[in-house]
Amino acid sequence: MSQLATLSDPRRAAIAPVERYFQISLYLLVCTGFATLVTTGKLDFVSVICVTLAMLGRGWLLLRHENIKIPERWTSYLTIAYIPIYIGDFLFLSQSFVSATVHMVLFIMVAKIFSVQRDRDYLYLAALAFMEVLSAAILTVDSVFLGAFCVFMILAVSTFVSMEMRRSAAAAAHAAHLPAMRVTGGFASSRPGGRILVRLRQLQGALSATSIVLMLMIFAFTGVIFFLLPRVSAGYLGNFAPRNELVSGFTNEVNLGQIGVIQQSSQVIMHVTMLEGRADVMSLKWRGIALDQFDGKVWTNHGAGSLGVRRTLDGGFHLNELSNYPQGAAPRLVRYRVLMEPVAISVFFASPAAEVLFGNYRWISQDSNGTIYNNDRDRQITAYEVISNVAEIPPDRLRRSDLRDLVVDRRFLQLPPLDERVPQLARKITASAPTPYDKARTIERYLSTQFGYTLQLPSPVPDDPIAFFLFDRKQGHCEYFASAMAVMLRSIGIPSRIVNGFRTGEYNDVTGSYIIRARDAHSWVEAYFPDNGWVSFDPTPAAVHPPPGAWNRMLLYVDAMREFWREWIINYDFSHQRTLSTTATNRARRFIEDSRRWLRAKYEQTLERAQKVRADAARNPRLWGWRAVGGFAVVLFVVLVRPLWRAWRRRRLMHAPGSAPSTAAGLWYARMTRTLARRGWRKKPTQSPQEFLREIDDPKVRRGVESFTDAYERARFGGEAAEAEKLPEKYRELVETK
Repeated sequence: MSQLATLSDPRRAAIAPVERYFQISLYLLVCTGFATLVTTGKLDFVSVICVTLAMLGRGWLLLRHENIKIPERWTSYLTIAYIPIYIGDFLFLSQSFVSATVHMVLFIMVAKIFSVQRDRDYLYLAALAFMEVLSAAILTVDSVFLGAFCVFMILAVSTFVSMEMRRSAAAAAHAAHLPAMRVTGGFASSRPGGRILVRLRQLQGALSATSIVLMLMIFAFTGVIFFLLPRVSAGYLGNFAPRNELVSGFTNEVNLGQIGVIQQSSQVIMHVTMLEGRADVMSLKWRGIALDQFDGKVWTNHGAGSLGVRRTLDGGFHLNELSNYPQGAAPRLVRYRVLMEPVAISVFFASPAAEVLFGNYRWISQDSNGTIYNNDRDRQITAYEVISNVAEIPPDRLRRSDLRDLVVDRRFLQLPPLDERVPQLARKITASAPTPYDKARTIERYLSTQFGYTLQLPSPVPDDPIAFFLFDRKQGHCEYFASAMAVMLRSIGIPSRIVNGFRTGEYNDVTGSYIIRARDAHSWVEAYFPDNGWVSFDPTPAAVHPPPGAWNRMLLYVDAMREFWREWIINYDFSHQRTLSTTATNRARRFIEDSRRWLRAKYEQTLERAQKVRADAARNPRLWGWRAVGGFAVVLFVVLVRPLWRAWRRRRLMHAPGSAPSTAAGLWYARMTRTLARRGWRKKPTQSPQEFLREIDDPKVRRGVESFTDAYERARFGGEAAEAEKLPEKYRELVETK
């Protein structure tokens, strides 16, 4: 049973401020844990509503100093009854260990806040709040978590400090029979009086300030540990993190229309920062997975199995051995850094044609379609650098490609059963094109100019989506345009495949990086031309995006903060430590060298000026003599002006003590004690005026000092000007006393 509850009602007011503060702090701690979980965006709507209503009800009762308590045995029955619900949630509803466990934690928390019976139940509530924060850490890597976690840390420190104060106060009240507050079970109720209310406010301020200081010290200490200890492994609970719906658009089997679903989200997928080389970044595409087989509705990858890519001595993975990318153009290399958000995709995104990939991964592979895979199961794709050749083959060279020299896998010409109108349309619109390259450009131009762009998917899905797109609906998103072009190219004998990836998104001038969002997901076509390799075509017309809003600038700063959080906190590892150490060392060295050069330059300037002054003084000794006297006078004035001002002010106050009774009384009393000290009665610093008065053994002097002290105290502490005016006269009388 609660230690406070055993105290009698008449003796329960002394520790009411501590108890009240503890109850409020614990309630806010539980609310913050739940709010941190809600900010992840992974909690279902029903759970959010139910728990929010329960927390608001508990808060209303706490404000009204009331309590509703569920009997302990009913709590046990409810807990046992939830076991089959948890199993059903895990197997059928959530189908996720993390989600089912989060639901169980929320259920236990709601039951516990309405059924606190003992002091240990408060510890259970605090532990449940921490479990919610831990769940939020698994479900998100967003920087919003940092702010919520800081608030949680302040409240945790506040709660446990007040919990210990509460326990100690209750124990002292038992031992000394001091009054304490009444606890009715659950969150305590009290109705403190005016004096206790003042004490509560003072205690709240002191404990809140102490909690903030302790939290800052904790973060400072753990920050040092975080940045200095070696980081060699991934998050210890990373495998429990939920997978993202974006995965479905970048697997070896993609249903027609999945990219359109992805494009309706504004979720940030990655940031790209250009490091070396020059390119029109806004025109670049970030290639993900290439697909070569089409059954009319689903694209699949039936290419040769992926082969491992070796890491070379320079630390990079050299690619492009199987992908057959464009040849015959002068290389134009760019190097860029990609920072991926946690979307659980095992495909590296890179601008064609990727040649070298750098990253902290043990094993990557590349298939015959040029798709680059991460085969390191212990490390998700987070950050990597790529060197790509973004040179374009001149059209004249492509026009010289002869399909009669074609040597390519027949899967790139595979076609499903087609509506007869599709190949007829392809032959019709390319009839006047003289070369395969011109035919491909003609189909690309036809689709981009004669069809409309929309993200509204057809419902229901037609039996032949390509024919429905070309001849009936005549609008769609990029995947329909790319699929239609690839099929039409194959129908006239030009090998082709579609590629899923991203277009370059918004530029953030705060960080110098490009923000790639889910809505930037894109599909395009790659066609093969002998002696040149695979060449990209994009038949999709440009989508119309709304202009940036008034808050766009603020959102860029928020994105910059999130990018920093992702790069230097979530992805912080040994390579970051090495970079940080090298950067800090180089900056320290540059600072020392710059400081040394600055000091040397200032020393030489000072020496040069001193030599000039010496030469000038030798030529004009009289002038410099007067300058020295004037300078000495200025320095003397600066040094003496403040003491002289204070002496003049004291003298003025002592001559007119009524203008500032309190200050003047202090000055006259100090003068009086100095005078008595010369006559043998020295006042000690620790003595009060009355104690000093009792040490004077001369009756006549004591009477004079007593009269002076009485006037001094009235003027000093009462501010009575009339008494202050009497002090000069009383001092003279005391001095004349023999």
